[in-house]
Amino acid sequence: MTTPYTLKQLILYFLKLGTTGFGGPIALVGTMHKDLVEKRKWISEEEYKQGLVLAQLAPGPLAAQLGIYLGYVHKGVLGATLAGIAFVLPSFIMVVLLGITYEMYGELKWMQAVFYGVGAAVVGIILMSTYKLTIKSVGKFNVESIRTNTLLWILLIIAAITTYLTKQENIVLFIVAGLLYMFIKVPVSLSKSSGTNLFFLPMPFLSFEWSTLGEIAIFFAKAGAFIFGSGLAIVPFLHAGIVVEHQWLTEQQFLDAVAIAMITPGPVVITVAFIGYLVGGFPGACIAALATFLPCYLFTVIPAPYFKKISGNRSVKAFVDGITATVVGSLIGAVVVIASGNIVDLITALIAVFSAFIIYHIKQNAELYIIFFASLTGVLLKLF
Repeated sequence: MTTPYTLKQLILYFLKLGTTGFGGPIALVGTMHKDLVEKRKWISEEEYKQGLVLAQLAPGPLAAQLGIYLGYVHKGVLGATLAGIAFVLPSFIMVVLLGITYEMYGELKWMQAVFYGVGAAVVGIILMSTYKLTIKSVGKFNVESIRTNTLLWILLIIAAITTYLTKQENIVLFIVAGLLYMFIKVPVSLSKSSGTNLFFLPMPFLSFEWSTLGEIAIFFAKAGAFIFGSGLAIVPFLHAGIVVEHQWLTEQQFLDAVAIAMITPGPVVITVAFIGYLVGGFPGACIAALATFLPCYLFTVIPAPYFKKISGNRSVKAFVDGITATVVGSLIGAVVVIASGNIVDLITALIAVFSAFIIYHIKQNAELYIIFFASLTGVLLKLF
């Protein structure tokens, strides 16, 4: 049973999450589960799982798509729209203000000092979030769970290794894993359910020359429509287009943009607003953010009613279970990739371990305190 809630409560929750939710997509996905499923009981475990799978299957930023879907579950299109706006708006405002500061004061050395500590803390936060997701989706780390859900654990491990080696999530792997698990658990004909994933195909984009704002719109719409999974997947795409192809930013400016995305709350992909501001001012920031998040909104809201209707079918449930295990595995692989870039010495390793320890033992608002002390540690060590 779920607890009733109002549209106002939903909006206020996502405003708060967008303002205080640190740690990137993996941590935010875990926070939504903790708050909406475990604590408030607004969303059922099954509804959350459906949202997580749909968010991973469709292109676009993972955390934003899950938030949009959870807004849709009981409040329809209006809930999805307002939840998405409330989730993204706080971090959008923050990165635009940081963009103004960046242009005024040049290189953000203090920001890089902050990121030294925060990056390690983020690893600890997402590590515990992934651990909790694994327990909820696949099972506990014990012999009985491994024996009962052997295939799910195998799919999880394969996805983790694949994500670590390729540095990106693999949509084909998710679908194959879901079909494989469905065939084994519920070996029935697909005649009634075939073709349900055709809506994930992205639309082609025009290629003729536009003004700078037009180029921004086209480029970031491609980023939102063609990149699957978390902020981890979009960063290489952004680098190739922004630094190499268009040469809108220097290498250092791009690294600063990624650092700002990691130390501000909300979805990591909001770094597109910071980049858009540097390239085209405030209009550029607005267009970059809208172009990136609009495709993920459409890819979530349009299939949501059909996805919800068929999710009670046994075959579909098995398909979802198989994909969920693979999704969690890919998140584990992403944690390893992120850790390899942020754990650079003994101090950052200790910060990560301490952060994970605090998250495990303190349930209320631990992320805020961790980010604050990690930031302070980075500044003290790097600047003084």
